[in-house]
Amino acid sequence: MAATKKKIIIDTDPGIDDAMAIFVVLRSPQVEVIGLTTTYGKVYTTLATRDALHLLEVAGRTDIPVAERKGAKLRIVDFVHGADGLGNQKFPPPKGKPIEQSAATFLIKQANLYLGNVLLDETFSVNDDMNPAAEANIFGNPDAADIVFTSGADVLAVGINSVHQVVLTDADRDKFFLKVERFAQYLSRILEVYFSYHREAYLTRGVYLHDPTAILASINPSLVTFTEGLVRVQTTGITRGLTILYNGQKRFGEHTEWSDKSTVKVAVTVDAPSVVKLVLDRLMGS
Repeated sequence: MAATKKKIIIDTDPGIDDAMAIFVVLRSPQVEVIGLTTTYGKVYTTLATRDALHLLEVAGRTDIPVAERKGAKLRIVDFVHGADGLGNQKFPPPKGKPIEQSAATFLIKQANLYLGNVLLDETFSVNDDMNPAAEANIFGNPDAADIVFTSGADVLAVGINSVHQVVLTDADRDKFFLKVERFAQYLSRILEVYFSYHREAYLTRGVYLHDPTAILASINPSLVTFTEGLVRVQTTGITRGLTILYNGQKRFGEHTEWSDKSTVKVAVTVDAPSVVKLVLDRLMGS
């Protein structure tokens, strides 16, 4: 009897590493992608929706619905992935359209149908990508992040402290150029902007595999080790977006905002060689 596939919704703001993660998960036989939801981040929401629809067309999976977030457009970081989010390649507009349901409505409906876990991308104990305190996703809406962390949901947080252990090198990228395969050829076109940013920002000859690592950890949690504790998010001030982990090893007498809250799992280490191999295998059709 075949195992039941895990159903996944990807909340995304494509994004070169988002593109890689989407392609990786679409070639992962253990899971079924039941939708993409789009929001602002690397680009504004409207462009994120366009990019998501475009990526599904590239993958030949236009059967997967795309639902768009409604609401404010806050700060974006288009200098990392290009003004279009996909390496400044000026791809033609997709033929598809987002569904009428908002992303929030779609997520709630699907969550009620298929109870599961929540995967978050943030940081613990390292300087971050938005500023020294905050990871971009958490910085964008720290209040919402704090609600999720303390909601009692089954959360696995895979942050920058762990994904920075996973690097796609220049030599790895060269393999895409040599492979006559749809995803490999596509990525060979868009990756230069991402590599250039990493050379300037991190002085490294390679790129960190943020979203591919997170999505693979959701499929196979054995790829990471994790600790468990209570996480709160700083919502104001100079440390807005800072995530703080309380491991429960010290007992406090007073009742505070940290009392009686649910714990979550936080990734600590990653089996980086296995993650890189899985990414290359999926993206090159091995």
